[in-house]
This record gives sequence, C-alpha cells and structure tokens, in this order.
Amino acid sequence: MCTAATYCTKDFYFGRNLDLEYSYRESVTVTPRNFPFRFRYAGECRTHFALIGMAYVAENYPLYYDATNEKGLSMAGLAFWDSAYYAPEQDNGAKQAASYEFIPWVLGQCENLVQAREMLAGLRVTNAAFRPELPPSPLHWMIADRSGAIVVEATKDGVKIYDNPAGVLTNEPPFDWQMTNLRNYLTLTPGIPKSTFAENLPLTPYSKGMGALGLPGDLSSQSRFVRAAFVRANSVSGDSEAESVSQLFHILRAVEQQRGCCRLDGGACELTLYTGCCNADRGVYYYTTYDNSRITAVDMHRAELDGSVPVSYPLLTGPQIYRQN
Repeated sequence: MCTAATYCTKDFYFGRNLDLEYSYRESVTVTPRNFPFRFRYAGECRTHFALIGMAYVAENYPLYYDATNEKGLSMAGLAFWDSAYYAPEQDNGAKQAASYEFIPWVLGQCENLVQAREMLAGLRVTNAAFRPELPPSPLHWMIADRSGAIVVEATKDGVKIYDNPAGVLTNEPPFDWQMTNLRNYLTLTPGIPKSTFAENLPLTPYSKGMGALGLPGDLSSQSRFVRAAFVRANSVSGDSEAESVSQLFHILRAVEQQRGCCRLDGGACELTLYTGCCNADRGVYYYTTYDNSRITAVDMHRAELDGSVPVSYPLLTGPQIYRQN
C-alpha cells in the first residue's frame, strides 16, 4: 500500500510513501538526458528530459517507482491490485506503453501537465513484462506539476484520466470512488467546531482538535486517502525549503505504516520502506527510510545531466542518531 501527495509553497513539491513488505534494493537514481530509453513500442529515445527519483535498476535500466523531470513534472505509480487491467499488445499502430516504462515515457517527453494530458490521449497501457521474472505490477499513477494533478487508471474500460483536486492518491478503490467517499467527511474542520446537535442543548468542545473527530486513522487505503487529503489541505508552513520539506514529510507521516500493524499471510509485515519528497522546481530529492528518519538529499544537478549513464545513490537505511553532549 502507498500514499502520494503534492504540496506547494514558494516551490512545488511531490512526495510519496512506499509501503511494502520487502525491498528491491531501490535507490535514488538520476537518468541523464542522453541515456537511450528503449521504449517497447516507440523505439529508442536517445534524447529526453533528465529524471530523478526512486528506482530499481535492472540491467542498467531504471524502473522508476516515482520520479520528477528537470522541467518540474512529477509522477508516481501506486498499487492498484483489483482494478488495474493492462491490455494485450497490438501491432496495428496503436499508441501503447508498457507499465514498467510508463513513468519515463511520460516524464522523458513532457514538460508539464498539459503536454502529459495530450500524450495520454488514446493510450493503451499493455501487459508486457520487463523480463519474465519481473511481471507487471498492478498500478495506477498520479502525475502533477504546480498547476495541478491528474490520476491515470488503466482498467477493463480503458485508460481513464481524472482531475485530482485533492492532490493525494492511495490505492483501491478507484479514484472516482475515493473522491465520492470524501463527501462523508465534509463536516470535518481544523478549527473549533460549533454544535449543530440541537438548538436547546448547549454542547461545547471539551478538547482541542474536535473539529477532526471522525477522521479515520486506520491503514486501509480509503482511510489513508481521507486522512492524507485532510492533512494536506489544512497544512500550514513557511515558504523556506526547510519548512516546506519538513511539512510534506509530516503530511506523509500522518499515513505511514509501522511494522506489525499490517500483517500479511505468512507473517510478513507491510511497512513504510521509504518516504520520498522532491522539490520539483529545483530537482532535489529528499528521503527517509523506515529505520533512518534523518532526511537525506540528492541534487540531480550535481550529476552530469548531459551524460548517458544513470547515476544511483544507495539509500542510507541504518539509524543515524545525533548524540548531544
């Protein structure tokens, strides 16, 4: 299970939690402009926008979980187990992209959300695998820049594109259901609630924070969607880089998973393996891991962006504790 969210102060930020029971040894990876992406249907793309994000690098090919390009467009794939449907490949000239290459296919060629929408028109997302031992993961995607966000879902009814005014995404059910479900919480407020119980019964709050009474706190995807949407919509921070980055990490920590609270068959525990946050305007990717809550930053502009070889930065996963004397 996963959660993604946008946040905007002076700069635009895009972040996500990756919730899983195991790691693929992912790393923060910068793909320079001249790395030859060999798209399954569109052929080789020798020149494209540079990307930074979290990826599993297989056979020198970055399989991105989430990424931002040098123009400020961001994208993340989140689990969509029941509803995702990838179409069989066609050889009739249809516009197609395999799910494993979808993020670089979009971010490598689109400067902004307007161009992404145009590129997605008539698209088929196919069931082709990167290699047999890495079958396609059932996903849906959030794409965003400072102008807004959309959600892309490939289902049996085709590829659907939704405007995303909430600026968050989790997993099942489909996005339109999640937005309808938000109406169940329209009375929540970050302020002090006023009693509407009965005119002749004067009730007053006995605690701060009672305006959010009823905000779900469990780990289900629909509850995380509501909680992330509420926390994001009501978050307040300064415009500085430190304050903005800190606030987005706080938003995502509101829906993080602790080891032991979500147990799978066989005893494995799903947990938040990492939280990533990218300043999309500056190309700086920040992250924490489950055991290392210290924020680490990777600046894409310190890599050779005109190069042809991806650069990966292994995650710092061990605890880093500052001991004050």
